[in-house]
Amino acid sequence: MTFADARQYLIGTINETVSRRQPGRLERMRMLLRYLGDPQDRYPTLHVGGTSGKGSTCAMAASVLRAQGLRVGLHTKPHLRSVTERARIDGVAIGEQEFADLLEEMMPAIDATAAVESRPSYYETLLALAFLHFARQAVDVAVIEVGVGGMLDGTNVLHPEVCAITNVGFDHMEILGDTLEKIAFDKAGIAKPGVPLVSDVDRPEARAVIERRCAEAGAPFLSVRDLVRVEPYAGGGRHGRQALVATPVAEYRVDLPLLGGFQLRNAATAILMLEQLRPGLRPTREAVEQGLAEVSLAGRVESYPSRPVVVFDVAHNPDKARALADALREEWPGRRFTFVVGVAKGKDAQQMIAVWAQLPVSFVFTSFEVPGRPATGLQRLQSYAQAGGRVSRAINDPVEALAVARRMAEADDIVVVTGSTFVVAELREWWLANVSTVSSPQSQV
Repeated sequence: MTFADARQYLIGTINETVSRRQPGRLERMRMLLRYLGDPQDRYPTLHVGGTSGKGSTCAMAASVLRAQGLRVGLHTKPHLRSVTERARIDGVAIGEQEFADLLEEMMPAIDATAAVESRPSYYETLLALAFLHFARQAVDVAVIEVGVGGMLDGTNVLHPEVCAITNVGFDHMEILGDTLEKIAFDKAGIAKPGVPLVSDVDRPEARAVIERRCAEAGAPFLSVRDLVRVEPYAGGGRHGRQALVATPVAEYRVDLPLLGGFQLRNAATAILMLEQLRPGLRPTREAVEQGLAEVSLAGRVESYPSRPVVVFDVAHNPDKARALADALREEWPGRRFTFVVGVAKGKDAQQMIAVWAQLPVSFVFTSFEVPGRPATGLQRLQSYAQAGGRVSRAINDPVEALAVARRMAEADDIVVVTGSTFVVAELREWWLANVSTVSSPQSQV
């Protein structure tokens, strides 16, 4: 099997929205992993869920564990440049041919599972491949991001050292429910007996549900809001975020090379989570500070110092849209913004655009073509901008849309590419291939 063959097979498995609605989907994942020898049980894991911030929190935890000298697997989603990014060890994605070889080796298990249950989904196949890769490469520990929700997510086969829920907001409501309480109930399904669950959830109705689910499961509940003090301070001109983070165990001087004050909340969550690890895995204060200073994760308020500055951010739900808007206000007060936006069908584009319309902004809406992932129509996006009193243009081709946005913007304005991982991935890759020789990122969040 070649890497092209592997990609073609995976494209044929894309129908995740239907798959995630199947009540037996977790049993399908368990069966697939049993056929593979339960690779996820061969190393300790950290399990991180939440509506927003879980990818960044995972990246921070993995960076700290690497600074501690451990061999660290990392599974997050979605990927930006290549599907191989979903199985990384010490920051390095699995090789393309190794990916293809591993998938070919998995095919008997996939076929056996399909004969009894149904064919494993795109997401489940990639997750199982990551689990198997980490076992084969003998990682010391793996950090695993929840896909959607928690209770029936494919990652909920884990027996982790510690769990975390970063926050609870409105996303994937067609799967998780239409209230914060329902969404929190599903996300808190990752709680396990005796396994600490760290939460930065601040909305009282969601927090109450999570606390109750933890009590029922016998999982110690630790609130970042109650236990961690975060005191930001000026970083002497450094680009990023600095703060004193104090827990009941230690104080840390955190120097994040990331934009957006919300990343300090993610850092606090990662620190409290890491403090719950057993000896041998628990990092020192020095490793925490070093790992956080070295963390990188593309596509989160990632800015390039051109004229105008160009920012890439994968915000694709209202909570992430608000975090992005707050970060833009913090980093570039008084500046104007031109947004290049494409949104997947089914996402709350109306609310996202309403959030961004509160900025001094104009919009260039665009589309994308991805198998199994239809885009929201451009006329609909324009109607949302018009309702917010904002000027917009509609250009189907993303590269042309970015070019138009850059021409529309003044030299001191900020061009922001956002709304969908697919649009950000395509335009970020184009930017790196065509413009990155003259500009380098100021931040990798």
